[in-house]
Amino acid sequence: MARTGSWIGTLREFVGSLPLQAKLISSFVLVIIVPMLLFSWYTLHGVSDYSMRELVKKNESILDIERTNIQNNIELMEWTGQLALSNREMNDYLQTKEDLDTEWLLDFKTRTFQMFQSFLFNNPRISGIRLFASNPGVHEFWPIVLSEARIRDKPWYDTVLDRKGLVWWEIQNNRELLNNTSTTSGSEVMSVSLLREFKYPDDMTHNGLLEISMELRNFFTKTFSSVQDPSSRMVVVDRRGQVHADMAAPIFQQTPAKELLRHIALTETPGNHTSYFTAGGQSFLAIQAFIPGLDAHLVNLVSRTDTLADIERTRGNLVILIVVLIAVLILLSYFMQSIILKRLRVLRDSMKKVRGGDFHVDVPVAGSDEVGELAHHYRQLLRKINELIVDQVNRQAAGKEAELRSLKNQIDSHFLYNTLENLKMLAEIEGQYTISDALTSLGGMMRYSLQWTRAHVRLKDEVQHIQNYIAIMNIRYDGKLELRLDIAPECLEQEVLKMSLQPIVENAVKHGMDDLDSDSGKLTITVSAFIRLDDCVIEVTDNGCGIPGEQLRLLNGMLRIEEADYQERRARTSAARRGEGSGIGLRNVDHRLVMSYGQEYGLRVESVEGSFTKVVMTLPHLILTGGEPR
Repeated sequence: MARTGSWIGTLREFVGSLPLQAKLISSFVLVIIVPMLLFSWYTLHGVSDYSMRELVKKNESILDIERTNIQNNIELMEWTGQLALSNREMNDYLQTKEDLDTEWLLDFKTRTFQMFQSFLFNNPRISGIRLFASNPGVHEFWPIVLSEARIRDKPWYDTVLDRKGLVWWEIQNNRELLNNTSTTSGSEVMSVSLLREFKYPDDMTHNGLLEISMELRNFFTKTFSSVQDPSSRMVVVDRRGQVHADMAAPIFQQTPAKELLRHIALTETPGNHTSYFTAGGQSFLAIQAFIPGLDAHLVNLVSRTDTLADIERTRGNLVILIVVLIAVLILLSYFMQSIILKRLRVLRDSMKKVRGGDFHVDVPVAGSDEVGELAHHYRQLLRKINELIVDQVNRQAAGKEAELRSLKNQIDSHFLYNTLENLKMLAEIEGQYTISDALTSLGGMMRYSLQWTRAHVRLKDEVQHIQNYIAIMNIRYDGKLELRLDIAPECLEQEVLKMSLQPIVENAVKHGMDDLDSDSGKLTITVSAFIRLDDCVIEVTDNGCGIPGEQLRLLNGMLRIEEADYQERRARTSAARRGEGSGIGLRNVDHRLVMSYGQEYGLRVESVEGSFTKVVMTLPHLILTGGEPR
């Protein structure tokens, strides 16, 4: 760990010693060229991935088209088989129990059989329709009606009978189907055959087998199509593992189809399955799909040689483009840095002069770019420094004057305290205890008011000051003031602004006593405090006559309006209602609270005319311990 830290420190020292131009070029390499190289690498891989995805997508589409063609051919052969078995005249012939004479057979062949044959062969893709009858009374009519004995030795014969009338598909040589026939002519062409059993009308007794054939090249249209990409070819693998494809295709010239299929794991799961392999020094893509009815696998083999060559050419072109772009960016960066550094050197020389004490230096750098803006702010900074120097000199002079004034006030306040103590002693000697108590309260108020060492005090100190104020005011109003306290214990140490409650209580005494009937009783002022969420709420409530609704709305509005609007509204209100308060005391307290704690804190006045008036003060819950917030 220590060695690593030493290495990092050495690197930092080396970088710090480099010239600014070297640092800028290095940062350019790290910030621009490195991400560009990473982006280029990502782009090159993206091109490769995109080309492979497009290759897979294209050949999957070809495979899907072939599957659709296969499904269409399956439906065509099934439909042809249904037509063959639904012909009433043919069914009557296949199910006959009589020994038919020659004349009837000739008439059947002339009318019914030829019509049946032309009707079934109206689709050129159907290469053969055969009905193999087990009925000994049925004579053969080539090439449709044949004896079932011709196919009883076929390997699939028992399988077809076991399927009880369900279709069985077979891929085989069309000559193999009739190898027991009397003719030996015909070419060996692979076909797909639909085989199924048909029965007598009771659906219980076997009557024969139906065979519908279609040549393999017509059944698998795209597999044997001559119009196809030379780099790809589809092959069919039947249930016996036999491979059927156009073996003369260019893709099989170097490696035969069977050899390529050895690299593929054939699967019978639904959907298309993609795999990659290498054979004969070439890379291949294989997309396979299973055809359930035929129990055959359709595989699209694609050579990736051309695609990979295209990708390499594209990569080469991109690399050349990126190298040229990086070279151009490096040259542009070099020239731009030279221009920027020249102007920065001018700023550096100006700063050296300022460091030497010359604060009136000129900065000959202009422009609206970042360097020009820096020079502008540097000039503003020099101007501000000069202003601050002048201001600091004035503050020092004012501070000295304030110290002298504070010392004088301290001397005056001690004189007043001593005088009040002497008067209090004389009142007690003379037995004037009311005057003595009033002097005690007055002394407490004076100490609290004159000893302004900090702007924030505890709530219990502010309440003590209110109690002294009420005690003195009770001498004036013959004891008609009553102060009630309902303060939660956790609020006694709450931080409040000094002299923030007295203007509120003084406002309540002034307006409450002016409207109170001298014979009606006392004016009760209740000071309560409680915690609500993260706030401390202090309420000052009096049982005076209250405030009318319109006047209350104006009063709350005047607490937060601009000073010019306040002075205008105050003058208008004072002119309309002589002798009524303007709310300046409450406004000052609210402004002090906003400046100290924020816009969400301050005062709110609530009142019901003829019932009460309540001033609600909201503060953040802060505790003062030892005179400092905790």
